[in-house]
Amino acid sequence: MSKQSTEDSPIRLVMHPLVPRLLHVAGIEALTPSMRRITLAGLAPEAPFPFTPMAASDHVKLVFPEAETGQIHLPTVVDDRLAMPEGRPRPIFRDYTVRAHDGGAGTLDIDFVLHQHGPAGLWAIGAQLGDTLGVLGPRGSHIYPSDFDQYLIAGDETAVPAMARWLEELPPGAQATVLVTVASLAEQPALPHRVGTSVTFLDRSVQGAGVLAQAFASVVPVPGRLFVWAAGEAGSLKPIRRHVREVLQLPPAHVDIDGYWKLGVEGLDHHEQDSDD
Repeated sequence: MSKQSTEDSPIRLVMHPLVPRLLHVAGIEALTPSMRRITLAGLAPEAPFPFTPMAASDHVKLVFPEAETGQIHLPTVVDDRLAMPEGRPRPIFRDYTVRAHDGGAGTLDIDFVLHQHGPAGLWAIGAQLGDTLGVLGPRGSHIYPSDFDQYLIAGDETAVPAMARWLEELPPGAQATVLVTVASLAEQPALPHRVGTSVTFLDRSVQGAGVLAQAFASVVPVPGRLFVWAAGEAGSLKPIRRHVREVLQLPPAHVDIDGYWKLGVEGLDHHEQDSDD
């Protein structure tokens, strides 16, 4: 099921069957001192994984094992809805962007920011080959337009997998400005190189927590249609929302800003509408 794009709403939504999968760790790669790529294998050919071009923010729900027992309580699907396991603890969910998919090998790449709090960061720190992880989705793909004159893409480390997909999947000739805030320049991730793209890394340890909003406000758009995509810590995105609305005055359909996480909040539901107040 899909919703076709229009000039007023250029983002097309395509829904996918909800499929629970139990995959295993087939590869571990250090990307930066605090980022790690986990390759998950075991995708069944009879349930193809939907990896949709120009759907850079596609994400899955990862289901983590219980800390005490190591068990993964993977939900089932009844009438295209999740059914939680009866008599068992609620599964531990976290949303993660799908960085890459290899249909021939039956693998997914998921990039983790490592930290000592929360189930996802701790799991990624201790992950070993052969470990299992539950995967749900993606439920739907928001397919972004590919015919705008300029793309302004901004975010922190958690947005890097989606940023990489933007840079890989934008058509040749598309102009893009990418702003990435990192804890320090030692944490600077590698991003795909493409002609017509400017990538700037912003060091929070030197320039402060508000550096992303400051850099965003300094960008002078080229003439023509502009699409804005931004993601990361919810509080850091509030001034960006205000700038888009009050200064750039873009139509809401030409903007996608998503608070992936929020300082001091565990397991933020990023599907909820963020406030810029």
